[in-house]
Amino acid sequence: MKSKIWLSSPHMGGTEQNYINEAFETNWIAPLGPNVSGFELDLENYLGGNKNVACLSSGTAAIHLALVQLDVKRGDEVLCQTFTFCGSANPIIYQGATPIFIDSEMDTWNMCPNHLEEAIKDRISKGIKPKAIIIVHLYGMPAKINELLSVAKNYNIPVIEDAAEALGSTYNSRKCGTFGDFSILSFNGNKIITTSGGGALVCNSLDDKKNTIFYATQARDSAPHYQHSVIGYNYRMSNISAGIGRGQMEILDKHVALRQKMNTFYKESFKNHKGVSVFQEYTDKIISNHWLSCITISEVAKFTKEEFQKAMNDANIETRPLWKPMHLQPVFKNTPYYGNHESESLFNKGLCLPSGSNLTDKDRERINSVIACFN
Repeated sequence: MKSKIWLSSPHMGGTEQNYINEAFETNWIAPLGPNVSGFELDLENYLGGNKNVACLSSGTAAIHLALVQLDVKRGDEVLCQTFTFCGSANPIIYQGATPIFIDSEMDTWNMCPNHLEEAIKDRISKGIKPKAIIIVHLYGMPAKINELLSVAKNYNIPVIEDAAEALGSTYNSRKCGTFGDFSILSFNGNKIITTSGGGALVCNSLDDKKNTIFYATQARDSAPHYQHSVIGYNYRMSNISAGIGRGQMEILDKHVALRQKMNTFYKESFKNHKGVSVFQEYTDKIISNHWLSCITISEVAKFTKEEFQKAMNDANIETRPLWKPMHLQPVFKNTPYYGNHESESLFNKGLCLPSGSNLTDKDRERINSVIACFN
């Protein structure tokens, strides 16, 4: 059997090992050290806008610490995009709060500003003003930030921007990950760049960064002994992982360009397939990193989603359905939801396709040969 073509596998640039070796040679094998500080500085310089970055163990941890610092607690409600990975929503539960799920709009597949405002008005009418809003840039596609932030500002509700999938994407020439009261990044093994596992919280002030590090290192008070006045967490990134990240930052722009090239490849490959749409920018004001290239297959296509997925699987090529909306997950079955089932429609007809920056011309030939079978 031919080797597996993965959806999005790690792609090293070559210098990562140098940073790791230096950490071993200097015995910085800990959740602090020069690689952590260096990686944070690299990210701050890349994002611009005088942001302050705290590197953590995961993007989920970053969302959790954003909620902690926004004082989200038991009995509160947090508005969250329903069309996303569970890591966007689960930290709401960690805090004992209730997620309120908001449907997508069809231009970007992200949170719909109209449904967001509808939900805010309805929750306020029920006596509970939402404590925060979690917006996601799905598959690297920037959300309708101006409209969403306008709604949030009108009701004075802070925004957590989940840019886990969107490092390198831009909205009106501004980097995703710089729009929220807090923003989060992910460096999981399948992301644009990876630290094996890891994430970061992007803060608007140095004080917020210091508070994030305080909470991420078990909230130890300034005392000659171990003293804790609040609950903390073991969420800090290790110096070894950060070393991988420093090497990855050197090839970030190259990897973004290669992911975008894969999206162009799919647009060309499917251009004569009626009923198949490749997910792409709806306006030139946004640029997606195309972390994952996705397609939707409508009822007028010559093949179904299931038929295409089987053909790809038979060729040992990985595909994956789009995220199952959170409001349809068994664990959230009794959770409030506002929308018109747009995300459910996308889930039913959409697939993620191999998108890695390390895919070769031979890989593309194999993928194209499966697509050609449906001509």
